[in-house]
Amino acid sequence: MPTCTNGRVLFNSIPEGYPEPGKTTVYDDSQVIDTAHVELNGGFLVKILELSIDPYMRGRMRDPSVESYASAFQIGQPLNSHGIGVVIRSENPEVKKGDHLHGLFEHQNYVVRKNLEGLQVVQNPNNLPWSTFIGALGMPGMTAYTGWKEFSHSKRGETAFVTAGAGPVGSMVIQLAKLDGLRVIASAGSEDKVKFLKEIGVDVAFNYKTCNTAEILAKEGPIDIYWDNVGGESLEAALDAANVDGRFIECGFISAYNDPNGVPVRNLANVFAKSLSLNGFIVTRLQDKYFDEFYKTIPPLVASGKIKHKEEVWEGLDKVGEFILAVQKGKNTAKAVIHVGDEE
Repeated sequence: MPTCTNGRVLFNSIPEGYPEPGKTTVYDDSQVIDTAHVELNGGFLVKILELSIDPYMRGRMRDPSVESYASAFQIGQPLNSHGIGVVIRSENPEVKKGDHLHGLFEHQNYVVRKNLEGLQVVQNPNNLPWSTFIGALGMPGMTAYTGWKEFSHSKRGETAFVTAGAGPVGSMVIQLAKLDGLRVIASAGSEDKVKFLKEIGVDVAFNYKTCNTAEILAKEGPIDIYWDNVGGESLEAALDAANVDGRFIECGFISAYNDPNGVPVRNLANVFAKSLSLNGFIVTRLQDKYFDEFYKTIPPLVASGKIKHKEEVWEGLDKVGEFILAVQKGKNTAKAVIHVGDEE
């Protein structure tokens, strides 16, 4: 293998508001790597194939002194996110050439790792595209599965409302709810996304940008379960539309990620007035409990088409900054994937 560019996406500055490509993040192609001779020191060399762009990455673009559930990106260092890579050289007996690994990877073409900490070898008996393992069969799918199984307490015939329903988390939640026999209301931000909602079985699908969420829920509710990916006005509308003993599953607040003031929720008194339960969660705190169950249950459903998923793939590390911004503004059409490289 010849010496080649080892491109990287560096965290360059902490943004105010939306992250700016070329300012918040920069693509750097100054490094080179000799893949045939780079020292492994008992580790292994991974070529990155696919990287996930996720909404939560905005929260990592902060001063490291501010604590949160996910570590802050470090100024001058590569971003990292969930990805898939293939081992091209190994001195580690646990890993062999040709193994595919899933875990948090730096945003660069090649990385050397000493061990499997934070990584797992991916088995792919259904011969699915590798990008599936950072979407429907990766962190987003696991987020949907663990949150739904842990907190929904769903009963056949109930009504669920899911926001950001066309995204990788929301769409999985919708399909899990339909498998449980629920009626589902779901919102998305474009007509194409609403079309996808209908394709995956949503009973009442609407564009929250052109329809009034509160009016839709007043007509189509009440709701027993609310899966929240956005917070703000949608959360307020759901609180008003909730049944007594409703369950609220708080997964994300993207409406406030780029605006520290956000949209105030003025009707939290519904929590006690209606005996609602609100459960926030982080997937890493639940995934061990559901890991085996998820990978036994979901891959065959994805492979058979019984669970549908969509991806929007952009080519190249140099597009990462633009794609992060598109995701924060809701302009992506499906699960956001950066295709970094092909297998050799």
